[in-house]
Amino acid sequence: MSQTILIEPRIHDIGGGLIVRRALPHLRARAVGPFVFLDEFGPLDVAPGGGTDVRPHPHIGLATVTYLMAGEMVHRDSLGTVQAIRPGDINLMSAGRGIVHSERGSAQAKAEGQYLHGLQTWLALPQDQAESAPWFRHYPGSSLPRVQHDGASLHVLMGRAFGVESPVQAPSPTLYVWMDVSAGSRVSLQADYAERALYVVSGGIEVDGQAVPANELAVLAAQADSFTAVVDSRVVLLGGDALDGPRHLWWNFVASSRERIEQAKQDWAAQRFPSVPDETEFIPLPEH
Repeated sequence: MSQTILIEPRIHDIGGGLIVRRALPHLRARAVGPFVFLDEFGPLDVAPGGGTDVRPHPHIGLATVTYLMAGEMVHRDSLGTVQAIRPGDINLMSAGRGIVHSERGSAQAKAEGQYLHGLQTWLALPQDQAESAPWFRHYPGSSLPRVQHDGASLHVLMGRAFGVESPVQAPSPTLYVWMDVSAGSRVSLQADYAERALYVVSGGIEVDGQAVPANELAVLAAQADSFTAVVDSRVVLLGGDALDGPRHLWWNFVASSRERIEQAKQDWAAQRFPSVPDETEFIPLPEH
């Protein structure tokens, strides 16, 4: 890419009072490396008894990556996994040929309320893994390397960058770094990946001659090698190797062919996907 592209996310209400900002996919950038979906949810004050539950729903052809800045959620899936996720952790779930999962507030959060804020991203699986068996892996935040660099505190969630490497075993070469950056700091982007982007969670930065405010995504030009924090900022660096072919997205499904999407729709409507143990809700296919 010869010029950095700025993307202003669309706003979606996904129910339960949960508002998300969706930066990917976008007409100007269908993907950045393997990332084909990027939602920021919250920040949201959840009152006691309030609900932000994401009911059981299916996926194919992708890996979900859940990252929290605040709050606690509990992941359950059709493999029988039950795993809490807290700020700084990484939950990585590969759907492969098909999986169903839910994300709910913890019992304590439901009883006491909580402040919830996080990022939900999807990675398109390489074509040779699209029909693989599903799996789930959890990585505590304490297991992921932290470094100081150019006035920034970095948490390397996935990939190799800034002299360290995350232990997260992603389906394909993937870059994902959380950055707390002090105002005025110029941060060099020491990450050798074909495609990269910066998402500004809070604050504001300048990159490649352009101002990037909070809650916007900058898909970086190939020559972009640094950015400057205009104020104290929280920024995510993401990317990886380019996809091995185009992808189709429909609802919660990702595939290399429209025919595979249609098959997944039929399978979900006929309730042929596996179920999450002890969960009985069913979300019909959306009309559009």
